[in-house]
Amino acid sequence: MNWKKIAPWMLVSLSIALAACGNEAVKPTESAKPAKALTNIKVVLDWTPNTNHTGLYVAKDQGFFEQEGLNVQIIAPGEGGADTMIASGAAEFGVSYQESITQGRIQGVPLVSLAAVIQHNTSGFASPVAKNIKSPKDFENKTYGGWGAPAENAMIESLMQSEKADPSKVKIVNIGEADYFTAVKRDIDFAWIYYAWTGVDAELRGEPLNMIYLNKYSDKLDYYTPVLATNEKMIKEKPEVVKAFMAAATKGYQFAISKPDDAANILIKAVPDLDKKLVLASQKWLSTRYQDDAPRWGEQKRAVWENYANWMLEHKLLEKNLDVDAAFTNNFLPAAAK
Repeated sequence: MNWKKIAPWMLVSLSIALAACGNEAVKPTESAKPAKALTNIKVVLDWTPNTNHTGLYVAKDQGFFEQEGLNVQIIAPGEGGADTMIASGAAEFGVSYQESITQGRIQGVPLVSLAAVIQHNTSGFASPVAKNIKSPKDFENKTYGGWGAPAENAMIESLMQSEKADPSKVKIVNIGEADYFTAVKRDIDFAWIYYAWTGVDAELRGEPLNMIYLNKYSDKLDYYTPVLATNEKMIKEKPEVVKAFMAAATKGYQFAISKPDDAANILIKAVPDLDKKLVLASQKWLSTRYQDDAPRWGEQKRAVWENYANWMLEHKLLEKNLDVDAAFTNNFLPAAAK
C-alpha cells in the first residue's frame, strides 16, 4: 500500500478556498413531523480503502453519522492528494499523516489533526526472509525501493547510523506504485510498508518477511500514522460539526475494536473488490492496535508531535520549528469511558 504517494512538501502550492457545506432539507410526509436536516460533508481517504479506514465505513453503515446529524460521503483523493482537499475545504475531513501535517503547517497550510487512527507507528522496512535483512546494518549493499521522497533517505540514514552502518552503501531506486511482492522478486531487496496490510498479506500468501519497525529504534519515530484531519476554518467556524463528526467516527472505531469480524464485513460490503481474507485478517491484527495503551481511541500526545518534528528538523526535512499545539487537538474527542 503506497501510502506516501503524495509528497507532503507539495502542499506549499495549495490555494486555500472555501467549500460548500450546505443543508439539504428532508421532505416530511403529510403524517410525519419534519425531520431535522442533515449536514452534508465529505471525508476524503488518503489512499484506496483499507482497514485504516474501517471505522469510517462502520460509522456510515451503522448510522452513527446520521445520528449526529451528518450525511457523509466517503471519497477517494484527487490528483493533488487528500491533504490538498482537506486544507482547501474541498473535503471537510479526511485521512492524513503526522508527517505530512507537520510539513504542511511549516509551509502555512492550515491542517489540524483530530485523532490518531492507530496509537503507535506500525510501519517499517520489510524484506523477504531470504534476503537476510534483520537489522538496519543489513541494508548495506542492498537495494531499497521507494517513492522518491527525501524522508526515505533520512529514515534509512537515521536507522543505519544508530547501528554504525554506512548509508552510502544502500542503492535507492524509485519503484512508484509497483506492488511490493513483485518488486522484491525482481528489482529490490526491501521497502517501507504498513504491516497491517502488506505484512498481513505476506502471511496469507505464505511469503514470510523480516520487519524492521521504525519505533523500535527511536521514540521519535513512534509518530501517528494515519490520523483524521480537518482545517482551521472548520474548527473556527463549525466546531459543532467537527464535534459531531468525531463523536460518530469514534463510535465507528470502537465498533471495529470490539467487533473486528463484523467491522471487516462492513468494509467488504462497502468495497466488494477488496480481498475478503486480507480484510478479515488485517482487521483482526489492527483491532488491538487502534487504541492500544491510550486511555481512549484517537488520543494524541504532545510529546509525540514534538519528538517527530524535532527529528524532521534534525534531518533537514523542516525549515523551522513546528508550532506543535496548533498542529493537533484532542478537544473534539468524546470523553474516555470510566
